[in-house]
Amino acid sequence: MRTILVVGAGQSGLQLALGLQAKGYDVTLMSNRTPDEIRAGRVMSTQVMFDAALQHERDLEIDFWAAHAPRIEGIGVSVAAPDCSRAVDWLGRLKGYAQSVDQRVKMAGWLDTFAQRGGRVVIHGATVSDLDYFSRTYDLTLVAAGKGELVSLFERDAARSPYDAPQRALAVSYVHGLGPRPEHPGTEAVRCNLVPGIGELFVMPALTLSGRADILFWEGIPGGPLDVFAGIKDPAEHLAVTLELMEKFTPWEYARAADTELTDAGATLAGRYAPVVRKPVGRLPGGGVVLGVGDVVVANDPITGQGANAAAKCAASYLSSILMHGDKPFDETWMKATFDRFWFQTAKPVTQWTNAMLGPPPEHVTDLIGAAGQLQPVADRFAGGFDNPADFDDWFYDPQDAADYLAEVSGASSAE
Repeated sequence: MRTILVVGAGQSGLQLALGLQAKGYDVTLMSNRTPDEIRAGRVMSTQVMFDAALQHERDLEIDFWAAHAPRIEGIGVSVAAPDCSRAVDWLGRLKGYAQSVDQRVKMAGWLDTFAQRGGRVVIHGATVSDLDYFSRTYDLTLVAAGKGELVSLFERDAARSPYDAPQRALAVSYVHGLGPRPEHPGTEAVRCNLVPGIGELFVMPALTLSGRADILFWEGIPGGPLDVFAGIKDPAEHLAVTLELMEKFTPWEYARAADTELTDAGATLAGRYAPVVRKPVGRLPGGGVVLGVGDVVVANDPITGQGANAAAKCAASYLSSILMHGDKPFDETWMKATFDRFWFQTAKPVTQWTNAMLGPPPEHVTDLIGAAGQLQPVADRFAGGFDNPADFDDWFYDPQDAADYLAEVSGASSAE
């Protein structure tokens, strides 16, 4: 039986460990926290997962919260005018529903499941020297811990990493008591509120430790009026500032937030990081090699909501590559080929789209967003891109492609 060490207990690490375990591999999982410590900790992300990513969980029969989490049926986009009214407002429909499950719930539950199914769990914050020692006893070592010392094993890929500094200041609050959007009663949707030159507010339904909740997520351009959370330590103050900014920049969202309160003491998060793509093979001091997984190797800004989706797709792609490899050695050539398969199929389109959304939108993108308010097929296709970012390549990036697409949709609409 082949032995595999997975370091890191996030979306990619746990999903991959559970998948390998189900296929009969001898898997050891290293986590720096116990399930109870994860549940008692601070929120880790916003993690809206779309249909294709959720399918990987369904395939492994680990979608334990599907019946309990809100079913997100659409993507709404609003653009603020200079007077803070809405210059644009529309809702695109998803073909398959999306869901967001608080990672404190999911990762703790998956870690418990892995152990209950006979998996070996080591609770230890691994260092490079630890990995150098442990990896010698395994056929393959996978590093899925996107923070801390182990990331230093993986060299930044400058050709694929245009940014060397954070592009947004991030601030998250999980709340109860948010009212419905009156324009779309009964429809669960992710709301993307764009405030030109300032940043973005995302509002998304989720399942948390205490049940149904909503996530308020500010992405502020560094140095701008939304970049004010770094020194805030008190969760209540964090929420108060979040609401003040909503009142000023997105009053249509603030109007339904009068009764909001934090879901728990760990319901806020603030920070920033530079988007980065790293080379997939890490070299240990003793000469061994390890393969990076998920956001260890591709960490995009969350502006397009792709982090957990890309992590799930990475785990699924790596699982397939491992299974196809059989009894052959997991050498550096195989590691690079395994990452390249994931990069070209999934991570490259995600990175291209995310990096495009971080800058000021070109005129043709502004035209597309505006047209989606008049042409439902455009709104629906934009929403579908969150599930399949590769689709944007045909109509989103090039001005002529965008013009041709709008002409086609407008013509079809006129003919109806």
